[in-house]
Formats: sequence, C-alpha cells, structure tokens
Amino acid sequence: MDPQVTARIRAYLSERGLAGWLVYDFRGLNPVFAELMGRTGGTRRAFLAFRAEGEPVLVVHQVDARGFAGLERWVYRNRAELMDALSGLFPGGRRVLMEYSPGGALPTMSYVDAGTFEFLTSLGFEILPSADLYQELFARWTEADLAEHRLAASELGRIVLRAFEFIGENLGRVTEGDVAGFIREGFGAAGLESDSGPNVSVNAHSADPHYEPMGPGATVSAGDWVLIDLWARRPGGVYADITWVGYAGREVPARYREAFDLVRAARDLALKFLHEAWEAGRRVEGWEVDRVARNLVAERGFGASFIHRLGHSLGREVHGKGANLDDYETHDTRALIPGLGFTIEPGLYFDDFGVRSEINVYLGPHGPEVTTPVQEEIVLIGR
Repeated sequence: MDPQVTARIRAYLSERGLAGWLVYDFRGLNPVFAELMGRTGGTRRAFLAFRAEGEPVLVVHQVDARGFAGLERWVYRNRAELMDALSGLFPGGRRVLMEYSPGGALPTMSYVDAGTFEFLTSLGFEILPSADLYQELFARWTEADLAEHRLAASELGRIVLRAFEFIGENLGRVTEGDVAGFIREGFGAAGLESDSGPNVSVNAHSADPHYEPMGPGATVSAGDWVLIDLWARRPGGVYADITWVGYAGREVPARYREAFDLVRAARDLALKFLHEAWEAGRRVEGWEVDRVARNLVAERGFGASFIHRLGHSLGREVHGKGANLDDYETHDTRALIPGLGFTIEPGLYFDDFGVRSEINVYLGPHGPEVTTPVQEEIVLIGR
C-alpha cells in the first residue's frame, strides 16, 4: 500500500471526524477493493480497513491470507472471529465510510449488499457513503493523466475524421463492421487501446445509444445517416471519448439538421453553465448540469427523445467513478471539483435515427476546458 495514499486517506478521515473507511469485497464484488489492492479479496469475505488512527489492516480468511503481502493482516477462521476482528478495528468510533449509496442513488459506488450492511450495523457501525472520498482522492486527474488524455483526444479527433473519409471513399461497399475495424486499426497505429467498441451506427441503428455492429452490420450507402462513437486511451492512461455524426450526401435533410442543431445547443449551454458557475465561484453538482441541458431540450418539445444522462465521469475506465452529469437516470449530488474529467453528450433518439454530440471537459485551475475536438457542423460524407 502506497504510504502517500494511506496518509491522504487518514487525513481525509481525521478532518471529518470519521473512524475509518471499510472496503468490503467478496469474490470480486467491489471493484474499489481490487483497484486498491491490485486483486480481489479472495474466496471468502475480506475487509480492507483504513483508519483515522493507525495503519491499514486487512481482515481476511485464513484460506485466502497467503495471497496478500505487505499489509498488516488480521486472519479469521470462523464467523465469531470475524465479528471480533471487525469490532476491534476502530477504537476511535464506529462511523465508517463504505461503498454504499443510500437508496442505490449512485450505482457506480454502491457495492455493499443489504445483508452485509445489516451485519455491520448489528455490530454498532454507522455506515456512510464513500463516494466523496473516492472522488476527491482517486477520481481527479494528475498532470500526467491530463497529458495522456490530451494525446488520446487528439488522436480520436483525427481518427474519426479519417473514418468518415474512409466511408466516403467506399460508399455502397463499406459496412458498419468495416468502419469499426478501420477505427480499431487506427487505434493500434496511434498506440491507443480500448475496452470495447467503437459504435458505428447507420440510420435506425443510431437510435440505439449503445449499438455496436456484430459482424458486418449495415452497408453505408448514399443518403445514409451515420453516427460514430469512439473511446480509447493510451496504455494505463485516462480515456478520451467522442461522438460525431455525418450524412452521406451533398445536403443534409432538414430533420437531421434540426436535431443536430438542438443537440449542439444543449451541449453548448451546459458548457456555458459550467463556465459561468466557475467564474462566480459557485459549487456545482453533477445533476445541475444535466438539468440545464435537459430543460432546453424539453422546452423545444423533444424531452422524451433525450433518453440518457448528459455525461459521465472519465478515468482509467471509460465510465469512471467520479461525478456524472445526471438528473435523469440518477440524481448525482457529487460536486464537480477541480481535477475531474467528464463527457458532455446530449442526444436525441427517434425510430429511424439518433443524434449525439460528445465532447470531453476537464476542470482545471482556470476553469472548464474542452479537451477534445468539437463538432460544429454535420460531416458531409463523400462530398
């Protein structure tokens, strides 16, 4: 365990009068445990305890104990010994943070099952959410993270434009799967990696926000609408994630253009809101940014067509564990603090097509900064 990380956690707990942070895992249930330890807890219940006073302790079953080194271990054999160990972890009190979200409001930071919650409260623990601690100490980017993200974002902008050119050069012959393969080759040539994707969607397929072609997919021909969503990172770095749209023809039909114009306006209004809040020194929570963009879409009569949150946290996972811009799927009350990166990606989805425009934003020392290319006009494919 990194002593600097331990010291930061200890300081966070002490400043807030908390006894500790109890990170629970059972057979890989909690990704936060794996992130901190570099592995899952094992085949039995494991509890990693960070304490406001004292060094971290791992409470682990004797069957799994040999798999952990470099950390103080309290080994238990049976349920009674587990209860004794947990009861003795925090001499200073029982108010602890865990990956628990009241009402399941934040699924990305909610991994304590109801039975374990009841078990711990029966031992006198008061359990509070760890989401704010995690965000402050682990979701914020370092300067190195930002530099790696910028490189990935620049390459994504180049690759997406080249992908539209590739389509134009092969209209009537190229499929969604071909374009996805072309993009993946571009990732390899640029030294990027991705956990999945990309999303190359033609016409009605673009009405599915998470569509990915299985096999060849649809052929792209003249008059088709195309949405491309691609995400990647440099190895070990922070993800960049963008979405662009194009039309295979000389003049974009009015309904495509009108939908794009509204999506672009919602995107830009959300960014303006962030800038104005920063200039005013006002604390902003994730849900507020979503609400600003969603209200505009609703006022224009298309609220029912905006079917997902406005944006998500970015980290070493494309969907990170920091604050999301969300007042739709959840109500994310986490503050948008300096050092966070996230997407802004409003979308409209109809029976026969969908439109989304996605940019990435970093909250730096001088305010919100867009780190990715910004699409201002629909790409005319094959022009």
